Amino acid sequence: MTDMPVFGAGIWHFATYKDRYATDGYGEPVGLLEQIDRAGAVGDLSVVDLNWPFAGYDGTLDEVKAALQRNNLKAIAITPEIYTRDFVKGSLTNPDPAVRKQALELLHQATELAKDLGCSYVKLWPGQDGWDYPFQVNYHDIWNLALDGLKELVSAHPDINFVIEYKPREPRVKIIFPNVARTLLGIEKIGLPNLGILLDFGHSLYGQETPADAAQLAIDYGRLFAIDVNDNLRGWDDDMVVGSVHLVETFEFFHTLRKNNWEGVWQLDQFPFREDSVQAAKQAITFLKAIHHALDVLDDEALAAAQASHDALAAQKLVQKVLLSSMAELA
Repeated sequence: MTDMPVFGAGIWHFATYKDRYATDGYGEPVGLLEQIDRAGAVGDLSVVDLNWPFAGYDGTLDEVKAALQRNNLKAIAITPEIYTRDFVKGSLTNPDPAVRKQALELLHQATELAKDLGCSYVKLWPGQDGWDYPFQVNYHDIWNLALDGLKELVSAHPDINFVIEYKPREPRVKIIFPNVARTLLGIEKIGLPNLGILLDFGHSLYGQETPADAAQLAIDYGRLFAIDVNDNLRGWDDDMVVGSVHLVETFEFFHTLRKNNWEGVWQLDQFPFREDSVQAAKQAITFLKAIHHALDVLDDEALAAAQASHDALAAQKLVQKVLLSSMAELA
């Protein structure tokens, strides 16, 4: 049996959520240090991804470090908030040069924080970079603004990795990095070794990709630096508990990682609006452990033979046997 993977989570998993209907939130506010304590209460988490600036937090960085330490957690990443009100017309693609400068300054500061915390990467989610209407933007210009800004940032910090988390839409109707292919195209044009992709399983589903195929493409180009896992109904980025809908596609995704010897963190990006956040993480990790066990016992030679002849039924029979039995065993 192979070693258990390292499990992680975005710290927002343990926050309180709002939407455009429940504008007062789905619970009482949860501060950053309490979020870290809740992550520690899961028991199987080793790392967390932290938003920055620390929203609503007026304590010190030393207190954050102490909270991580007492919960046996490390920060794997910093996610700079380049998608807030200051950047409603974009961060690196904003039409105002002063706002683009502000975004780059924030990104440089976030990178220095990531280095201080010993993070593996800085996560870039350019949710406001894109467009909403036909004729709203000059596509050539904003594409080059995005690539030029990324190149300036990433080249200034060769000692740490950066990842682009692509997504089709939301908050913009069209985000400039919507899928694995366009994101790879931009990364390859920039041509820096420390810039890669964070593949969010739910974003791939939502974008009508096959997540395993998207992962394989990113791996083939040497650019799959990180993953986030969750689930949805493919019509929206619901950020549901991983494995709650797409069992077989989730298994195929991790099978693709295994056969390519990809050994990164299995990280949760879930939004348990109405559920207990600690229990949602525990349940997700139980499912991921079942996935891991099923990968250990899957007959890879028989599966490869079925795939070589495009025999869908034979492949499904092999997969269902190990996946469902592993889930039952660990339930």
